[in-house]
Amino acid sequence: MGSAAAFARGLTTGAYGRRVYLVPGIKHIAANMSSTSSQRGYPARRGSAANMSSTSSQRGYPARKSEPWTRLTHQERRPQWVAYNPRTMRPPPLTTDTSSMKILSWNVNGLQTMVQSGFSADELVGRENFDVLCLQETHLEERNVDLFKNLVPEYDYTYWSCSVARLGYSGTAVISRVQPISVQYGLGIPEHDQEGRLITLEFDNFYLVNAYIPNSGRGLRRLNYRVNEWDPCFSDFIKKLECSKPVIVAGDLNCARESIDIHNPQAKTEAAGFTVEERESFEENLSSKGLIDTFRKQHPNAVAYTFWGENQRITNKGWRLDYFLASESIADKVHDSYTLPDVSLSDHSPIGLVLKL
Repeated sequence: MGSAAAFARGLTTGAYGRRVYLVPGIKHIAANMSSTSSQRGYPARRGSAANMSSTSSQRGYPARKSEPWTRLTHQERRPQWVAYNPRTMRPPPLTTDTSSMKILSWNVNGLQTMVQSGFSADELVGRENFDVLCLQETHLEERNVDLFKNLVPEYDYTYWSCSVARLGYSGTAVISRVQPISVQYGLGIPEHDQEGRLITLEFDNFYLVNAYIPNSGRGLRRLNYRVNEWDPCFSDFIKKLECSKPVIVAGDLNCARESIDIHNPQAKTEAAGFTVEERESFEENLSSKGLIDTFRKQHPNAVAYTFWGENQRITNKGWRLDYFLASESIADKVHDSYTLPDVSLSDHSPIGLVLKL
């Protein structure tokens, strides 16, 4: 294959002549974002459009013709629940003198496949102006990583972790324009570090952990491994990091932690990602240890999904499997925790976090 950033198949031209993402049946417009200057090595958020205002006229979101994610399709909805709409439910931009970092997280379900299907790094940067991009399920082998190191131009710091136990499986990556202090791969436990599931970056004020948590799989064949081995070790890893700095966990945690986080909870109680064991493990190993679900803190009654099965996206029958979790000591610095449900090319949508520094 050629340069990974060069593929444009599957895109169309929208407003301002920029290329845009397509979800079947949904009309899109493009974003026109400004860049920001840096402060202490971090690009400062000078109230730019990258933070997205909460007005209905903001750029970067699909036209109103069809927005399935704004329909409340939950099968056990409660009176106070509302469908999450990023067009209207995000906070205003930070003030011009506030420095911040924007982090995106995205399970791409195969990076090479997504690029060949039309992924445009330029479009994503133009729309979101992120500082750090965390990817999960890259499905890359180590011999192919060099093809993707320049996936996002001018983001000079890229880190890749590939599965060695099963080639072309799992895998994570972090692409950053901010140089980290240090980088660590895995949990430091050989039996848990064969599938490329974890990359940890240390920044001045916090650790960023990009995680792809094991799926319990068909027939729940890996359920015991996940809840009795991986989850406790992951929790211990986070606690050790917190001894020196707060932690932000980003990624696909493969668990819809509450009934609000899945379209039809009653029908999925024995499905991987919503078993009692997985949800109890999430609470025991993450929530009860002081890690805050940043989206749920900001939107306690919002129904939002980040994953949809085949042909389920257009009817908004999904799961919320992707999270930003933050240590209690840094959670109040989260300005915005949001989803980008209109961005397709994967069965997951990206999620974003704006953190005040």
